[in-house]
Amino acid sequence: MSPRNQARSGASDPARTLAFDALREVHSQDAYANLVLARLLRERRLSVRDAAFATELLSGTCRLQGSYDVIIEAASGRGLSSLQPAVVDLLRLGAHQVLSMRLPDRAAVSATVELAAATVGRRVTGLVNAVLRRITVRSYDDWVAELSAGLDDRDALALRTAHPRWIVDCYADLLPAEEVETALLANNTQPVTTLAVRPGLASVEELEADGAEAGRWSPYAATITGDPGRLPAVREGRAGVQDEGSQLVALALARAAAGPGPWLDLCAGPGGKSALLAGLAGAQGALFVASEPARHRAALVQSALRGYPADGGRVVLAADGTCPPWKPDSFARVLADVPCTGLGALRRRPESRWRRPPEAVTELHPLQRALLGSALQSVRPGGVVAYVTCSPHHDETAVVVEEALAGREDLELLDAPALVPEVPDAALGAFLQLWPHRHGTDAMFLALVRRL
Repeated sequence: MSPRNQARSGASDPARTLAFDALREVHSQDAYANLVLARLLRERRLSVRDAAFATELLSGTCRLQGSYDVIIEAASGRGLSSLQPAVVDLLRLGAHQVLSMRLPDRAAVSATVELAAATVGRRVTGLVNAVLRRITVRSYDDWVAELSAGLDDRDALALRTAHPRWIVDCYADLLPAEEVETALLANNTQPVTTLAVRPGLASVEELEADGAEAGRWSPYAATITGDPGRLPAVREGRAGVQDEGSQLVALALARAAAGPGPWLDLCAGPGGKSALLAGLAGAQGALFVASEPARHRAALVQSALRGYPADGGRVVLAADGTCPPWKPDSFARVLADVPCTGLGALRRRPESRWRRPPEAVTELHPLQRALLGSALQSVRPGGVVAYVTCSPHHDETAVVVEEALAGREDLELLDAPALVPEVPDAALGAFLQLWPHRHGTDAMFLALVRRL
């Protein structure tokens, strides 16, 4: 065993070690923070307290990373590119502890220095100690106030709320001025775990009996704390983790008036919306088809549907929605939850705001248009298409729909908010736009289009 591995195996702080190892995977391997965290927690079997600490340390560091980087550069007097990447991650973890976790400064610095010795080596401990001690001389708000001098209002807001400037611009273009900062700060909170029961297989009352609480908006939603796998309904595939916003857009499609016929989930992976729609379609005696181009994601959809009887009422295809194997005019209802930048789920994907460049919006636009076009071709006259994104960005939402409607007299835009009247302040004209700060959901966008 190498000296470094000996040090790591003997480390007395499993929570900080796990957070460091996960953060290194995020930055060196482009791993997703939530996925690598879940894997390491399973492998290392931390106590409940240590697991909670590691989760907050990793997630919080990823969320606020951009602002921490500015503070670290100011405190160290050097650019991050001049530091070893592992040392940068140690400083980010230390900055989060002293600036945002309300730990005693001395304890947080000392623990991070020990972590540096156990993971990178003692040669870097002096640097880590010195920089973190300089960071402790100011609070987060004081650092931001000092470093915001000379910045314009939106750049200062970006630093204060820990978002790239282009995301701040997106929110500022969509929301009233007095809501922008509140909306951005909502992305820095850890969301509650929300479950969706599979219609006909479980009930919210069953989940409540197991310690869950009924959701705020969706009749199929419940929230829990702790491991959702402890609930029998989740283990048996009769319920699954799904944000309430995702449930609401699926519910709106199910409530829209449409003729009889099969239902289609055009971009089904990983299967949360499919699992809800399959039950709603089955209640109406309709065949449900889920299509997903990636085979491993199609397998996830199949797993999400495992609670339903294998009676032929559900079909999962590994197929490309832009050139589908089915004939036109085949479905009564089509859900097109298209790939997007994910700006509406920044609470759940803490590293994504720093990983996605603004060019991603433009790059995804042709695919979004193609998938919506395919959905409109796949739906039969009288049927309804739901265009959905987990992003509020105008160019991923209204622009795509307006381009699809242009010059088409056979398409009718429906009033999507009217189909979920229980949810207030969600109307964006005829579109539905949910927000974390208003609704406690991901920022889901929905447009409903009927083919005449």
